[in-house]
Amino acid sequence: MKKLLLTFVGGTLVLVGLIFIIIPGPAILLIIPGLALLSLEYPAARKWLKKSQSLARKSAVWLDSALLKRKYSK
Repeated sequence: MKKLLLTFVGGTLVLVGLIFIIIPGPAILLIIPGLALLSLEYPAARKWLKKSQSLARKSAVWLDSALLKRKYSK
């Protein structure tokens, strides 16, 4: 029962997040928690969660450096 519930809730979050990639919405805020729930039961979801966390971290570092460059170039 627990696996079924985690799969349903996690899958729903990921599916809605993927829909929000196409239409404007908080896609990342739904995909990552959905993958986190799915990773409790499925190793493939754990792999995708690590990949998405790594990409989010790289994006945040890039944005921070771009904003710092912009701030000090003025």
